[in-house]
Amino acid sequence: CRRGGASAAFDRLNKYFGISNMHIVGSQYWNQVHGNAPDEVRRDEEGLQTMRTLAQNMAWLLKNAEAGNRESRRLSMRPESARILSDSEKCTG
Repeated sequence: CRRGGASAAFDRLNKYFGISNMHIVGSQYWNQVHGNAPDEVRRDEEGLQTMRTLAQNMAWLLKNAEAGNRESRRLSMRPESARILSDSEKCTG
């Protein structure tokens, strides 16, 4: 990433969440702040704005998930049409 120099590592870590059927809450930029001490982090205006946006997006997702639970509109973790491939099926092409 422009500010941290580790966009490939950050991207790889997020992919594990995606392949584990987990929600990934995004923001306007990489979800990180910079600084070696709390005072330095407080001066990172761009990072703090990214965290505020992340918090708003996370709150929106949680609010809507809770509303869906209250309405008993729960979706299964895996659609019926999806199935896990055996090892022998994965390598055929």
